[in-house]
Amino acid sequence: MVEKLAFSAILSNKKQYNPDFYNWNRVKVRYCDGSSFTGDVQAVNPATNLHFRGARVWLAVMQELLAKGMRNAENAVLSGCSAGGLASLMHCDSFRALLPMGANVKCLSDAGFFLNTRDVSGAQYIRSYFKDVVSLHGSAKNLPRSCTSRLTPAMCFFPQYVARQIRTPLFILNAAYDSWQIKNILAPRAADPYGKWQSCQLDIKNCHPSQLKVMQDFRLEFLSAVIGLGRSSSRGMFIDSCYTHCQTETQTSWFWQDSPILNKTTIAKAVGDWVYDRTLFQKIDCPYPCNPTCHHRVFTPQDAPPI
Repeated sequence: MVEKLAFSAILSNKKQYNPDFYNWNRVKVRYCDGSSFTGDVQAVNPATNLHFRGARVWLAVMQELLAKGMRNAENAVLSGCSAGGLASLMHCDSFRALLPMGANVKCLSDAGFFLNTRDVSGAQYIRSYFKDVVSLHGSAKNLPRSCTSRLTPAMCFFPQYVARQIRTPLFILNAAYDSWQIKNILAPRAADPYGKWQSCQLDIKNCHPSQLKVMQDFRLEFLSAVIGLGRSSSRGMFIDSCYTHCQTETQTSWFWQDSPILNKTTIAKAVGDWVYDRTLFQKIDCPYPCNPTCHHRVFTPQDAPPI
């Protein structure tokens, strides 16, 4: 693990790159637990010496930040991408409860809206995987009660079943053709033993018409899940049609000439307008390949997995 990380995009302290948040106090919580900070198992794995205690890590970090001055915050945004985006959803209301009553608190989930869907073989791979994660980490007791009172803990690891009950203002930023989800949920290796999807996964331009049809159907299912959350006067939304994963921590996709544009608006401006209550941004892009501002980022093995 690298000891130092460059703060860019939404974490940048340069006004020209991050006009709405450059002068905020910015903290990056390093991801270390494999369960979006929901794990809590007392026993240590004797074979690996692994500690599945992400929820305790989360609480310890919050307590330290509160002691350092966050308890006096007037504005706060809990954000994250991928597994961090999922964590932002799962901990959104509990984060709000830590801060003063009058504070303006909001949550931003970037590429964290993982979809409960079947893979190209028809199997429920991701549902089984999430069930194993929740079981291994003992996550059930730390998932939102508003969901676990109705559904199994494994189902409550999917944002589509959790986000409707979130009371804190939430912004969902996601690519409808999320490159990580295409590779690991729609066409995981187990469902693609002969590697027919490998070229397509590396670059959407390589996809055969039949594969594009599958991806277009995935987009429709994704949009159905997002729209199924219901109408909200506080929920922001920027759903583009780029083939990418995570867009708030890379300068080119956040606020620069290569940022995806919806309604003549960059991601940074859409999020800033929503945080400062200038405009409630809620836009869904047209289907691929309609948006010329999309610069599809190839997913590489070095990209951090979401779980």
